[in-house]
Amino acid sequence: MILEVAILEVKPDLTEEFEAAFKTASTIIASMPGYISHELQRCLETTNRYILLVRWQQLEDHTIGFRQSPKYQEWRSLLHHFYDPFPVVEHYESVLFNS
Repeated sequence: MILEVAILEVKPDLTEEFEAAFKTASTIIASMPGYISHELQRCLETTNRYILLVRWQQLEDHTIGFRQSPKYQEWRSLLHHFYDPFPVVEHYESVLFNS
């Protein structure tokens, strides 16, 4: 499993609109091959900062399957105008898991 991590800095006056658009965009990403799950969390200290965590079966499910799909263009048009600056997206693999 691969964990995609993105810190999203949303323009402060657009957080409610962003959250509404993200609900719509969630159905797009959830329909992609290799998708496992995702969550969006809002920062308590900086209320216009969010963290997006997406679990994929393989790295290529995100970097090729999603990002090179027509559905990514729809995702982009729904969400990318909310960010300032544009987020850095990184991918992680598990080293240790303890529950």
